[in-house]
Parts: sequence; C-alpha cells; structure tokens
Amino acid sequence: MGIKNGELNYTVTMFKKYKNLLGELTRKNVKLKYRNSWLGILWSFIQPLLYMIVLSVVFGGIFGTNRKDIICFPVYLFTGRLLFSFFTTSTKQAMTSFRRNQAIIKKVYVPKYMYPLSSILSNFVTFAISLLCLICVWIFFKTTGIQNGDELHVNGYVLLCWIPMVLLLIFSTGVGLILSVVSVYFRDIEYIWEVMCQLLFYMVPIIYHLNRITTPWIKNIIKINPLYSMIELFRQCVLYHQIMSWRMLGYAAVVSFLTLIIGIWFFNKKSDDIIFHL
Repeated sequence: MGIKNGELNYTVTMFKKYKNLLGELTRKNVKLKYRNSWLGILWSFIQPLLYMIVLSVVFGGIFGTNRKDIICFPVYLFTGRLLFSFFTTSTKQAMTSFRRNQAIIKKVYVPKYMYPLSSILSNFVTFAISLLCLICVWIFFKTTGIQNGDELHVNGYVLLCWIPMVLLLIFSTGVGLILSVVSVYFRDIEYIWEVMCQLLFYMVPIIYHLNRITTPWIKNIIKINPLYSMIELFRQCVLYHQIMSWRMLGYAAVVSFLTLIIGIWFFNKKSDDIIFHL
C-alpha cells in the first residue's frame, strides 16, 4: 500500500486548482447548518454549554468529587466533550456527504474529495468558534471559584493547544475519507458508526478520569485509542498547565498521519466507482 509520486503530485495539483471551491463549499456548509434557526451561529456557543451543564448535573456527583485528578469537573468535561463532538460530527457528515450531494456529483465534475473534506472543515470552523465558549466557561469558574475553579491556572503552554487540534483534524479527515467511500457501498455503516460513536463516548475519559479505571486491560484499550491521547494533550495545555507528554504526542501524530495516508489511498482507489453506486 502506498501513494505513488505521480498520484501525489496530481492530488496536490488538483487541490490547488480547486482550493477556492473548497472554501466556498466549507462556507456553504457552515451557513446551511444554522439556516432557519433564530440564534444561528450562536448555537456554536449554546450547544456545548448546554451539554456541559446537563452532563455536569448527571455525572458531577459521581466523577466530579475526585479533586486529585480533576481540577474543575465542568471545564474538564467541556474540554473532552468539545473535541469528541468535533470528531463524531465531522466524520458523520463526511460519511453522508456523497449521498447528500449526489445530484450535483452526477451533473458537474468536481474532485470528489471536496465533499467529505468540506464537511470536515466546516465542522472545524464551528469547533474553533466553540473554543470562545470554552474561554468564557474557564473565566467563569476561575473567577467564581465554583467546583474548585480557583485551582485553574494558565501559562505559556496554552499556546500549544493548536497542536492536538490539528492532529485531531488530520485524524478526522482520514477517518472521514474512509467512511465516505464505505457508506456508498455499504449504507448500513451509518447506523453502525452511530453506535460506535456512542461506545467511544464512554471508552474515552470525557466524563471520568482514567485513574478511575482499575482493570488493566480496559485501561490499555483506552490508551490505544488515539482520541484519548489528543484529548489528554489538549487538557495538558489548557487545564493542567503543563508541557505535553512527548510519548502521547508522538503516538497521536503517527496515528493521525497514518490514518490520513490510508484514507487518501483508499479514497483514490475507490473514488472513480462512487458515481456508479450512488
């Protein structure tokens, strides 16, 4: 398996040629997401905030009392839920991008990767906007001291939070490209992936800390999941105010780029036949 130099050069050339179109498709997806809603883009702030409130109320009494490992449970919860939500939403929309745009695909030639990629990038824009909500939540708990919020601190390491964000974008792109092709041939993957995402939510330390898991083999399975490393790296920057773990960073980077390479290879191999199965 591999991407030949000729294929790589062709892909790069086509990407440069249609980069403006990619930008337009991304903007269109962002606008369509909040079309006909009264609050529009404000839902990028409100939705993660509501999720944080609900999950804090439900699980705060169970997992939020561990002050040793979790500094401020609502902020801890918010950081994990924000990154996880981007991954699941972007991959789901990338997976259905061909079905949603099949009328255009059959009539107008556009490089097919534009559709899943624009879906992922539009969700990344929404994700980036939601970070403003995270800042507001962080400031609120820091100033009020609620839920041990006075233990929150910030230093120069917070400027490195873009690294796990970019790795998550790369990983999501690779997964999204694979799912977008598989869903054309096997429609049931949409329902399977929905269940998998629900399972992933509880298999990644979002509402609990990894130290809560006492069974060694379960803890090892969680650590293998690259989402765990990316979420933990992000928390190390914005929540624990410490330098990122080089072991986690190296593992997350390798898995992310490897997934992207596999996704590009698989997509290029099957993309020519997509139109015959829509």
